[in-house]
Amino acid sequence: MKFGITQSFSCSYLPDEQEQLLVYAENNDFQAWRYSQLIQVGFRRSGEQIYRPHCPACKACKSVRIPVNAYTPSRSQKRLLKANQGFRVQLVSETKSTYYPLYERYITERHADGSMYPPSRTQFDNFVLCDWMTTHYLEAYDGDKLIAVAVTDVVDANEHMGALSALYTFFDPDYSSASLGTWMILMQIEEAKRLGHHYVYLGYYVEGCQKMSYKHKFLPFEQFSDNEWHLFSKNSKIPT
Repeated sequence: MKFGITQSFSCSYLPDEQEQLLVYAENNDFQAWRYSQLIQVGFRRSGEQIYRPHCPACKACKSVRIPVNAYTPSRSQKRLLKANQGFRVQLVSETKSTYYPLYERYITERHADGSMYPPSRTQFDNFVLCDWMTTHYLEAYDGDKLIAVAVTDVVDANEHMGALSALYTFFDPDYSSASLGTWMILMQIEEAKRLGHHYVYLGYYVEGCQKMSYKHKFLPFEQFSDNEWHLFSKNSKIPT
């Protein structure tokens, strides 16, 4: 396999650090299959690009995944599941015109201080869409109203490693009290179980970044470091 290393640039999670990426540099008919392998060793997808942090001076980013058959919701998560049980979810594989306006409003109202602001349709498409695999979306509705979308890759690695990979979630800011970010992860866990998959990948936990702390709230979880996955349960000392 061929890889390339990007130049250093300012880290979007740790402002005092510089970031580099290790990028998969091949383009062939087996791209989706290769991605299903690479995600098991800490890689992610952003648009067409398959990458992993490769920062010489920092090891804060660690891939996190949830073994869905072992997962047990916490008491607060159980309350959230009960509170939101009137919402409806469905997994689809067609990009809809209703997604971008919801994404634009979400970024503008919730993340105007982040690297994805200001939003644009080109930015959205380049981030979400991919020619070598089908992008899936877990939609959430309150009645007929679209209130949240979780962009989700369906990764069929093999019968032991099939997974959903949570790429990004955006939601109606009017529903902030419904904790839709957390709830959509719970829905992806349920969807993975329904499809017979074993994991939900949550992307990178970044030590020292408060925005990423939620990824340690789904127990048990596995975290990739030193080239292997480490399991953390309620009885484990959770890494910070």
